[in-house]
Amino acid sequence: MSEALTGTVAFVTGASSGIGEATAEALAAHGAAVAVVARRTDRLESLAERIRARGGDAFAIDADVTREDAARGAVDRAVEHFGRLDVVINNAGLMLLGPIPGADTNEWMRMIDVNVRGVMFCAHAALPHLQRAAVNGPRQVADLVNVSSVAGRVARAGAGAYNATKFAVNAFTEALRQEVTAKFVRVSVVEPGMVDTELRSHNRPEIQEMLAKSRAIPNPLQAAEVADAIAYVVTRPRHVAINELLVRPTEQVN
Repeated sequence: MSEALTGTVAFVTGASSGIGEATAEALAAHGAAVAVVARRTDRLESLAERIRARGGDAFAIDADVTREDAARGAVDRAVEHFGRLDVVINNAGLMLLGPIPGADTNEWMRMIDVNVRGVMFCAHAALPHLQRAAVNGPRQVADLVNVSSVAGRVARAGAGAYNATKFAVNAFTEALRQEVTAKFVRVSVVEPGMVDTELRSHNRPEIQEMLAKSRAIPNPLQAAEVADAIAYVVTRPRHVAINELLVRPTEQVN
């Protein structure tokens, strides 16, 4: 790996598994010290230990980013521990599928809390630190990456509420990009297609059964492959901004 992020600090949410876990490892391999954030402390500590065993630096932060005070507290703890913040990866997400008629609206609210409020709260808390890093940091640029989905581009029956949250992430990302890009805070959205993670397992049993019967993609993306795309975004030269990156398995049509 390169040392493109040496001297920087990254903050990764949803880091206890899947894309977040793989992204933390990828950024550490590029030289960043990494604050890993999630609610499953045991998994975070294990991840931090692996990163440190490979010669990196990591700090585990147990936080529920759906609460504004907790999101802000997590950012503050990362800055207090490492002294700065250069890269934020808003990856924490939840995918609860099902038709809109007769839906359990509690599931809608859970997704809005994690997928939208969590992203917005972390971004708001981190922005002052990212703006300082863009002026005083070793790279003279900072990065905020929001992990969205193909579902943020195309709405489909059976995923309406999930679609709504990811469309919101895309809109928020683009508006923020316009507001801060001239100050060398790059704001990007990464939109994975089907990824082999535990995300689907959060659904009700009947939805999981429906998904199992649906046409499967033989070779879905792996978490490390999405992490590689995120690392590509944040390791570009200062004058290059990757605003949007859509990455699908080759066999995924839409």
